[in-house]
Amino acid sequence: MKVLVTGAAGFIGSHLCERLAGDGWTVVGVDNFDDFYDPQIKRSNIEGCLTNENFHLVEVDIRDLSAMDRVIGDGIEVIVHLAARAGVRPSIAQPLLYADVNIKGTMALLEAAKKHKVNKFIFASSSSVYGNNEKVPFSEDDNVDFPISPYAATKKAGELICHTYHHLYGTSLTCLRFFTVYGPRQRPDLAIHKFAGLIEQGKPISVYGDGSMSRDFTYIDDIIDGTVAAMEKCNGFNIYNLGESRPITVNDLVAEIEKALGKKAIIEYVPLQPGDVERTYADVTKAVSELGYNPKTKIEDGLAEFVTWLRKNA
Repeated sequence: MKVLVTGAAGFIGSHLCERLAGDGWTVVGVDNFDDFYDPQIKRSNIEGCLTNENFHLVEVDIRDLSAMDRVIGDGIEVIVHLAARAGVRPSIAQPLLYADVNIKGTMALLEAAKKHKVNKFIFASSSSVYGNNEKVPFSEDDNVDFPISPYAATKKAGELICHTYHHLYGTSLTCLRFFTVYGPRQRPDLAIHKFAGLIEQGKPISVYGDGSMSRDFTYIDDIIDGTVAAMEKCNGFNIYNLGESRPITVNDLVAEIEKALGKKAIIEYVPLQPGDVERTYADVTKAVSELGYNPKTKIEDGLAEFVTWLRKNA
């Protein structure tokens, strides 16, 4: 099977490409190496894949319709669309860019998939679509009409566009709502990476609010397992939560990072930021039942793996 992975050099994308190429898939990875964070980090992420004969890297922007047409027209059978402009707070500063990349880019891929009759399309959505949903845990059947950041709105829009293409053209489309993914190669702007790096250096960390916000931190290996299962079982239109279903507060997260590092944090509490949700908590019943999803990495174990990676790659 020949699969296209967009955002191939990112945190999740590089892990997925490694898994698929190692399992014998023919993998075409697309990435434009933008400067949202240091492109050299992304090149380091994907370096291990470049020695695998099953992997081929194409440096191109997903918004380039003609380029996507050429790539997808070359025998692609499955598309896993991970590429996106990420981050809640930056999306408030640059909403037009987020709409352009996340919505126009998704439509460019769907158009090429339609033209070349690719019948399996996996779209990476986000737990941010739930906004400040008061009902927990979050279920795929919950109303998600109230996003609180442009990033979240673009992910909800992506799900709606995917449904439209399924309805019109019969393409099998699966949307995966990822819940706060962490692990080796995590983006440097995300909390665990930032906190661990600063604590390791003896520098203060900024905790928003009083630290009582909670997140359903999900280890990368569990996310990759769920994504591969979704690829294999993609049929019709479906939305699945992929989370660990064991949320913890930010204060408890910091305490766990301190244990993993063997160092104490210097904490500075700062005001809450616009766009940040109060909690995330995945109901994974549907993914467990239909995909065989089995999240099993406890936060202390995942953080230990992350700290080992961080110290090796500092």
